[in-house]
Amino acid sequence: MSGHSKWSTIKRKKGVLDQKRGKLFSSIGKEITISARLFGGDLEANARLRQAVKKAKSINMPSGNIDKAIKKGTGSLDNVSYEEAAYEGYGPNGIAVFIEAITDNKNRTVAEIRHVLSKAGGSLGQSGSVAWNFNRMGIILIDESIISEDDIFNISIENDAKDFKVEDGYYKLFFDHSVLYEKIEIIEKIPLEIDSSFIAFIPKDFIKISEEESLKVESLIDTLDDLEDVQNVYSNYEVEQAA
Repeated sequence: MSGHSKWSTIKRKKGVLDQKRGKLFSSIGKEITISARLFGGDLEANARLRQAVKKAKSINMPSGNIDKAIKKGTGSLDNVSYEEAAYEGYGPNGIAVFIEAITDNKNRTVAEIRHVLSKAGGSLGQSGSVAWNFNRMGIILIDESIISEDDIFNISIENDAKDFKVEDGYYKLFFDHSVLYEKIEIIEKIPLEIDSSFIAFIPKDFIKISEEESLKVESLIDTLDDLEDVQNVYSNYEVEQAA
């Protein structure tokens, strides 16, 4: 019996991991498709696509999946058409929630997001209701082992970075989101290897909540993140430190 129970647990855990892996493949596949649709399927000429493919390879996405996602974007395959969408709302304790999605059916996506927010005691807001409280930034990560801090700091200054940080073994260069892919091309031509890059919404102001309240918020964010169409979820909560 114990052996059977252990095997059941392993299968359950494997099922969860496979589900998360499938979600990750789907999420990055959509990003590749959108990137190819917006700026073309040539990796050399499309920095956004190049970074998406790099991310796909880092999680061992099969080459066939990557090629198929690019062809979907360029119109080589008659299939679903994806588009980017953003949703704004509120969670427990009035925290702001900003959600990025890539979807082939906005009606389905908004219905799923509204349901999750409502179930958690939150609500879906109108466009602009919480976006004002976030700065949209383009972020480039570079492994600190390949260049000195002085040199990368000078590069960030020369390229008009908005901010510069050293965290968890990486240099983080912050740019206005609208020039991110332009800056990627400049840095790659130095040449300097970029570990990864992404656009993030960074809160201007935070709402402090207790550790117990934060568990509800984290559960909401996890549930939203598990939705098939959702790419990223941002919020503005901060856990109060006990006195």
